[in-house]
Amino acid sequence: MDAKMKVERAAAGAAIDGVLKYVNHGDDRTKALLNLTDFVQKFTGNMFAEKTFDNIRTMLQNPDNKWVQYVNRGLDELDPQVIKMTALNLGFQAAFVGTKQIRMNRERYNCNIPWTMLMDPTSACNLHCTGCWAAEYGHKLNLSYEKLSDIISQGKELGTYFYMFTGGEPLVRKKDILRLAEEHHDCEFHCFTNGTLIDEEFCEAVQKLGNISFSLSLEGFEEVNDGRRGEGIFDKVLAAMDLMKKHGLLFGTSICYTRANLETVTSDEFLDLLIEHGCRYSWYFHFMPVGMDAAPELMPTVEQRKYIYHRLREIRSDKSDKQIFVMDFQNDGEFVGGCIAGGRNYCHINANGDVEPCVFIHYSGANINEVSLIEALQQPLFQAYRDGQPFNRNHLRPCPMLENPELLREMVEKTGAKSTDLQSPESAEHLCGKCDLYAAEWKKAADELWAENPHHKQRYENYKKENLDEEAKASTEEILSGIRG
Repeated sequence: MDAKMKVERAAAGAAIDGVLKYVNHGDDRTKALLNLTDFVQKFTGNMFAEKTFDNIRTMLQNPDNKWVQYVNRGLDELDPQVIKMTALNLGFQAAFVGTKQIRMNRERYNCNIPWTMLMDPTSACNLHCTGCWAAEYGHKLNLSYEKLSDIISQGKELGTYFYMFTGGEPLVRKKDILRLAEEHHDCEFHCFTNGTLIDEEFCEAVQKLGNISFSLSLEGFEEVNDGRRGEGIFDKVLAAMDLMKKHGLLFGTSICYTRANLETVTSDEFLDLLIEHGCRYSWYFHFMPVGMDAAPELMPTVEQRKYIYHRLREIRSDKSDKQIFVMDFQNDGEFVGGCIAGGRNYCHINANGDVEPCVFIHYSGANINEVSLIEALQQPLFQAYRDGQPFNRNHLRPCPMLENPELLREMVEKTGAKSTDLQSPESAEHLCGKCDLYAAEWKKAADELWAENPHHKQRYENYKKENLDEEAKASTEEILSGIRG
């Protein structure tokens, strides 16, 4: 870290301390938050619109606002070290410093540079959940501590300061994760975990470090969850939440929604349970038919996907009293410009070292044990992603596999990328074949949803002009042929 960055980081830390100093004083807290807003606006310059900060100031001065109450509850319940390190590393280091570095390096290296990276420290897991795609890798693969640390060091040189751990079960390697968080104290770390290995000693260590957050896997209430994950797992996850809440840690849930559980995991009762046990957010992931044994019939119906699209926006709105921030990896594409994989905003490194465009897309042409990180990001498959993004002008159809399966087929074939599933390699044709019907059925509904939103209307009209469906193309060609004849 150079001298200028050290000074800027110290200034940001002092501003955060100014808020935490008044954490138990209502009026003073509001004033401190407003001062912090002023500091961030001045510090970031023109990175964000002035209107953004004006809206924040207006919101902060309304004690009845749901998100003000959400922030205040966080300040009351989270450990001060967790608040400070999360704000410093995720806010200052990743969002401010890192974003500037990433933009520069994208130009320098002529490739995508990710804002965050997902890594599998191990393929091992203490559970064996039905239908888990991670289990396809087996249980014997690991990235060494030295390799994990080296990847992070290389990433920081490029501007990447946010690292997520998946698996397998990443907390099988929890001592190494703690060590990484201590060594790379300027980075933010996040673990997607089943929660069963979280104990008092681990929580105390995380509380002291402050730069690790968590998403715990749940599939619904006890009967459904334990039916897939094993008897007693639901109670163990809730106990882990209570333990983390006691230590002031930052955590939420990671929920795979399917045709079978979608309504349950978005219900008021389920959300109230999560909030009661200290969850601040919930990631929702659309079921992906990845792997030779995947069951496409678990993919949500068109009506179900329309329902969750509207339901999560309702939960986020001021009309809802649910103080939890919900995100949908598939249906929130409009906020991030479509697909973010292939290094555009994130990529995935599995426990064998294969650098994949997405945690759900198991193809690669580069292994981190054989090439540098920048060389892996410049691999042909990633460059094909870069050239093709966004894969659809309708960002409710963002994925080159799920909603545009013909595109993943083409990219894998043209780049020569290989399946990275070491147990049961799956061709892109086989994988995408499971998505063809789904993509066709979702297209009409997605286009209607896109057209309904006034913010999307002009983009939608442009999209319709430039992306006629196959039937329209055929009709046009027939008419032209008749004219030419």
